[in-house]
Amino acid sequence: MIAHALTIVMNEINAHLADAYGSVLPQVGLGNMTEGFSANGSGSGLQRNLLYLSMVNIKEEKTLKNLPNYVRNDVMLKVSYENSPVFLNLQILITATHTDYTNALTALSRVIRFFQFKNVLTQDNVAPASITTSSVPIKPIDQLEAFKLIFDLYSPTMEEVNHLWGTLGGKQYPFVMYLLRMLDLKFHAVQSEAGLITEVISDFSHKQTAGT
Repeated sequence: MIAHALTIVMNEINAHLADAYGSVLPQVGLGNMTEGFSANGSGSGLQRNLLYLSMVNIKEEKTLKNLPNYVRNDVMLKVSYENSPVFLNLQILITATHTDYTNALTALSRVIRFFQFKNVLTQDNVAPASITTSSVPIKPIDQLEAFKLIFDLYSPTMEEVNHLWGTLGGKQYPFVMYLLRMLDLKFHAVQSEAGLITEVISDFSHKQTAGT
């Protein structure tokens, strides 16, 4: 589901860059910056002159940890018990890997402007192709059904930047970070079912015992 969420974001940004700036696609990809770059576009590693989305951290949204573990079905008069979803906040690194520094800054500023006007992505405001198009087929069980991806600009301190790029390999590129929330992960598995209580009868009396 994480891969599908970032794929949707990637497709939306690519479509925006093509429509607004006439950019030749692709402009944005998914990639791990620790892989390094391929020589002359061949071999293993990332291709230069692209923007890359990378997930660098995951945090649980603890404020939603204690949600009810049941779902009511008023039509069937049943209640299903299942574990609550895990709500995640993802720290997303967007890196401009262009060999020309000016082009890198231009591409980065265009992505920042994209999230400025469209910082919430749902299944209702993204193009259907953004949900279905993927370079690697994603199984239906790993796809998002209903989603609301909220992006907040994250400003790391200089110390955090130093640790981040030290972990990624030491060479820093023009980048921006966003906090992606609230991605909920859930495996649909009902643990138990029971009938709903539809009536409470309080009209009762004690049975008379023998000899009273």
